[in-house]
Amino acid sequence: MSRKPQNLLIPFRRDKKRDFAAGSGPELLASKVRQALLTEGATARSSGELPWRTNFGAALPLLRHQRNDAPLQELARVYVRDVLKRWVPGAQVVSLDMKQEGIVLTLRLRVREQDVAATVDVALPR
Repeated sequence: MSRKPQNLLIPFRRDKKRDFAAGSGPELLASKVRQALLTEGATARSSGELPWRTNFGAALPLLRHQRNDAPLQELARVYVRDVLKRWVPGAQVVSLDMKQEGIVLTLRLRVREQDVAATVDVALPR
């Protein structure tokens, strides 16, 4: 019987045992994808959010204050594809939908890594 890999969930939170919460399967996959997408990586306008690893993360903050049109949506797809290819290489994007609600652009990703699938919502405030 094989065990699924388990690791800390990000953002860090406490479990009921007063320790950092760990997870596996869809919960762990969603955590890895969310962390990579919501960390601001180095771009022409930013040096990156993590001083010790400036390249880690995505360029999604560049999409703020932009028109929600077809080119923006395609650019978001490219950013998502590139960041997952680099930082979560086992994850494949099954689908990516975008929805504008007021001032928030929400990306809904369905990702798969081997036999594990997860849905991840990423909200980008304008």
